[in-house]
Amino acid sequence: MSVAADVRRSLLHDARAVDAVSVRDRVHATRHVVDDVALQRLTSSLSADLQGFGQLEPLLADPAVTDITVNGSAEVWIDRGFGMQLTEIRFVDDAAVRRLAQRLASSVGRRFDDAAPFVDAPLAHGVRLHAMLPPLTDRISLVLRVPRHRSWTLSDLGGAGMVAPDLESALRDLIDGRRTFLVTGGTGSGKTTLLNALLGAVSAEERLVVVEDTRELAPRHPHVVLLQTRPPNIEGAGAVSLQDLVRQTLRMRPDRLVIGEVRGPEVVDLLTAFNTGHDGGCGTVHANSADAVIPRLEALAALGGLRRDALHRLVAAAIDAVVHLQRAEDGRRYVSTIAEVVDATDALRVEARLTASPDGVVIHHDGPNASHRPGPCRR
Repeated sequence: MSVAADVRRSLLHDARAVDAVSVRDRVHATRHVVDDVALQRLTSSLSADLQGFGQLEPLLADPAVTDITVNGSAEVWIDRGFGMQLTEIRFVDDAAVRRLAQRLASSVGRRFDDAAPFVDAPLAHGVRLHAMLPPLTDRISLVLRVPRHRSWTLSDLGGAGMVAPDLESALRDLIDGRRTFLVTGGTGSGKTTLLNALLGAVSAEERLVVVEDTRELAPRHPHVVLLQTRPPNIEGAGAVSLQDLVRQTLRMRPDRLVIGEVRGPEVVDLLTAFNTGHDGGCGTVHANSADAVIPRLEALAALGGLRRDALHRLVAAAIDAVVHLQRAEDGRRYVSTIAEVVDATDALRVEARLTASPDGVVIHHDGPNASHRPGPCRR
């Protein structure tokens, strides 16, 4: 048995902190002999293996990193807002990646092993863990979604090139006019960042009630109530779903109801809530384009047993606008479309009112309800 394996087992058994003193004591107790250089390397290796996020700690300390993906032991990728980049970090083997994922999962009471080969869990400081074991994947996979606690304002996003000037004006119109809207886009397109900024622009006199699966939204606003779902315990009981929480919000006197991400049958409860006088609400939905939002909502509503025609009536009465984000070829995130939900005689559809290119060139599209100011208007 190797020195590292013996010392690691001893440290775990005694639940001791990993430092030079404890490692030296364990080395002596296991009757191994190492020099000072080897002891330092062993301490660093065991510290990375047994504490915090291990070898990934330096990546989480980088304020620009939003995503970390580990594909087996040999590939660690990061996203700093300009697409995925391969790092020089390597794990000793897949077993080391598995131990890290198991330790992170167990820190929040989740199981990750051959009997439970995937896990999706919120960790400390809002970091979100997803991990999966072979043979469900070709090699062990570990993903960390890293929230950044800076609350960007709309002006900040405009200065960073994410929101073109005309679009910023239209977005402020959505907020000030208490329009109900959905922020859409693919994974990592900036939906949460934009929604945080939009909620920060809401009047301080209004009460925001925010519902999420994993806490990501942290708007710069003086009156926010944050609700979060709860998974079942090890006996399979005690779960509180997004659908449950949306129903509870109606008794919590929200001025604006916010859903961090709509991904299932809770869309029915959300639209019902928006149709009970709760103007100015918003949420995020995964969609490839603004045009794809209605089909996406149809699919989600079907999970809740709502027919297509009933969904269209709810959407037509509840949703005013769609704000869509994309990623440019170089990885930059930007608002590409602000669209209006139009209840036409033939079908419900989403019509673009403003579109923007990655370099900020904005095109205005006239519509039957267009106003003198840019942006969607209530029907």
